[in-house]
Amino acid sequence: MSLPAAPDDTSQHRAGYVAIIGRPNVGKSTLLNRLVGEKVSIVSPKAQTTRLRITGIVTRPGTQIVFVDTPGYQTAHRSTLNRLMNRSVSAAIEEVDAAICVVEALRFDERDQAVMNLIAPGLPAVLALNKIDRVDDKKRLLPFIERLAALRDFAAVVPVSASKGTQLEALLDATTSLLPPGPAPFDGDELTTVSERVLAAELLREKLFRLLGEEVPYGTAVEIERFETRGGLRRICAAILVAKNSQKGMVIGKGGEKLKTVGTQARHDMERLFGGKVHIELWVKVRSGWADDPSALKRLGYTE
Repeated sequence: MSLPAAPDDTSQHRAGYVAIIGRPNVGKSTLLNRLVGEKVSIVSPKAQTTRLRITGIVTRPGTQIVFVDTPGYQTAHRSTLNRLMNRSVSAAIEEVDAAICVVEALRFDERDQAVMNLIAPGLPAVLALNKIDRVDDKKRLLPFIERLAALRDFAAVVPVSASKGTQLEALLDATTSLLPPGPAPFDGDELTTVSERVLAAELLREKLFRLLGEEVPYGTAVEIERFETRGGLRRICAAILVAKNSQKGMVIGKGGEKLKTVGTQARHDMERLFGGKVHIELWVKVRSGWADDPSALKRLGYTE
């Protein structure tokens, strides 16, 4: 006599990868961090802060979503780095099960259209209208939504505010419905697939964007030269690369105060994210043309 088949625990479980795409400065990284509940992607008020594909894992009952935060899609390629960032966006869209296209509420132009054009016709997608907290007259959203919905067959259009956390459960529900059935690829307590080494470099780079002027941060990069973990202490030696001699003094600051502030603020974020003490040693190096040097970009983790 045969026994009845054991129930398939994954038959009702959904899991998959979802790309978060959009033009620069629409709030993709803020959205990812809000969805995950931790700061796994750096943010700043300046556009084009994100350069790498950063993952954030959201585990809910019956669902696991691996979000992929992509760089803002560039419509003007000014360097090899910019081109690699665009290729990263295109590659991410080809490798996922669904996409969230992020557009700033009441703002849509040719840059947004260029991003939308990257989504293959057969890829399920949700349109997230971000920054709705900045719209005083919410009645203006309806015609805007109708206009964008006519551009592509989105599975759902969800107005959200990543900064305020508004409508994020609705966005998760809409995204979950697009995922294939299957088991969770990661443990439920994992938040990202990105290494601590990469996260450390990104957190340092975030402080450069936040603490320096408008142009200087775009000429900087962070190279982790040593990352050691002993017991509960992480020792990190990092070089901040600048493209010009004139930028070196700006990063260091008077009496080294600017560089010290960068290290201190980054260390606080790392200790919270890594769950342990962190010691950072920082210095500044001039490396002219690093953004167009394929070997330098490869060392920094920017690959095709």
